[in-house]
Amino acid sequence: MERMVSMYQLSLLRLCYAYLHDEEMAKDAVQETFIKAYRHMDQFRETSSEKTWLSRIAINVSKDMRRSAWFKHVDRSITLDMLPESACPATEEHRNLTAEIMNLPPKLREAALLCWLQEMSYSEAAEALEITHQAVSGRLDRARRKLRKALERSEDHDPA
Repeated sequence: MERMVSMYQLSLLRLCYAYLHDEEMAKDAVQETFIKAYRHMDQFRETSSEKTWLSRIAINVSKDMRRSAWFKHVDRSITLDMLPESACPATEEHRNLTAEIMNLPPKLREAALLCWLQEMSYSEAAEALEITHQAVSGRLDRARRKLRKALERSEDHDPA
């Protein structure tokens, strides 16, 4: 379990933060993810990767936290400076792209976060989201189109 925590803690924190928009809640969600994983270790199927299994648990924990009555009454506005620090400094282009990804509809954002941020394969993301490989591909295609349009609009309105 310690190995799993050290390997996946940061990537799960980023994933949970993308859902919850609050660093402390994201930390709680990651902790709950590892507790659930420990309790259900006997249900882990070797057919999937640990990363996929943990990501699915983290997504479910984050969704449960978002559904709670308390969460609905708290302002969770997000700014890019609130995101956990990356290993390398982000460029302006990267910050704009991240902001647009966070504005995608939830289903497209989920696929984008798993494949682009978590670097999962389409098959791993499909398993984590409990959808087909083709559905992941379709969601990512729609996400790319939406991102391209949004970024083109922002360039058209750029005063530089």
